[in-house]
Amino acid sequence: MLDLDDAVAEILSGVRRLDGVDEVDVGACDGRVLVQPLVASVDVPGFDNSAMDGYALRHDDVTGRSDRRLNVTQRILAGDTPGPLPPGEAARIFTGAPLPPGADTVVMQEECERVGDTICLARGVARGEHVRPRGHDFTRGDTLLAAGHRVRPQDVAIAAATGAVRLTVARKPRVAVFATGDELVLPGRPLATGSRYTANNQLLCALGARAGCAVTDAGIVPDSPEATRDTLISLAESHDLVVSSGGASVGEADHLQAVLEAVGEIRFWRIAVRPGKPVLFGRVAETAVLGLPGNPVSCFVTFLLLVKPLVLAMQGAPYVPPRRLSVRADFKWPQPGTRREFVRGRLDREGRTVALYRNQSSDVLSSTVWADGLVDIAPNSVIANGDPVAYLPFSGLLDG
Repeated sequence: MLDLDDAVAEILSGVRRLDGVDEVDVGACDGRVLVQPLVASVDVPGFDNSAMDGYALRHDDVTGRSDRRLNVTQRILAGDTPGPLPPGEAARIFTGAPLPPGADTVVMQEECERVGDTICLARGVARGEHVRPRGHDFTRGDTLLAAGHRVRPQDVAIAAATGAVRLTVARKPRVAVFATGDELVLPGRPLATGSRYTANNQLLCALGARAGCAVTDAGIVPDSPEATRDTLISLAESHDLVVSSGGASVGEADHLQAVLEAVGEIRFWRIAVRPGKPVLFGRVAETAVLGLPGNPVSCFVTFLLLVKPLVLAMQGAPYVPPRRLSVRADFKWPQPGTRREFVRGRLDREGRTVALYRNQSSDVLSSTVWADGLVDIAPNSVIANGDPVAYLPFSGLLDG
């Protein structure tokens, strides 16, 4: 069995970057991967402006003077174009408004006493106080986002702040998903005795969409080598990646391994993790194929650990290992396993300790709903209450 880190390295070593790009409106770029860096086309802010409601003045006019009185001769709102400020005068100014030429300091209105058109400063002020200078955020020519960066909502905002209308991003990977099993039934159809609804199709579609893919749901494939072969060949012709659930183990009804070996190539089979051992990775021509386990928790975990890094790499994003937190165990793990285990856990309100779901079986989908992350337990580990453990939040695994 292959170590998880080696499995990730094997998958990423043969990544084929997607051809073609999309020009996408900035507001629709969340989750997309940049092909070109975002370079600022303007200074932000584009002018010196006030960080407070108050009075703009020349610092030299109030430096070293016991009488800090000035006449107010202007009123400047955001969006105004003020005239020059003569020496000895002040301007009423509001947050975001441009400083008048000659002014270099703003005094908060709470620190001034105004009588008519005259203000008296309650204290001395520092030069440049409450002024946001031109380029305070960034300047024209600054690289704000690198190529390969996966866009977040705050990145959408900074792109808009530069005046960008569209961004050049990698096209979405075309991913096909299917489940195998004669006992499976699609939701909405009647259940016969011995049948069960498949959750994995919807699970993989949702995970794929969140990872920035264009997902095709190919439904349920019967447990036969002919059906498996026809489906795999057909989907590989029109997709960048095919992801299956079930059929990758060694049972009499598991045909994916033999079929993939016959029509393509197998790069590895089985990894030393629990849940998720019977993972199959290979190719049919230029299309990557990942066969995930049929148990829903195993399918969920292996997608996050293996499939997501692959589809992001296809788009040009660098591999970033899942974010890990060190927390304390609110559980006991007295019987060590021989494989690396990813068990479903939930942090306490303070985020300091993690408890485990009562049932860690790989078919218990409710464990993933109750949990907010995975506890990564190394092989041959014994854990006592209070021991430090590695915790991987779902927030990072899903969206990071």
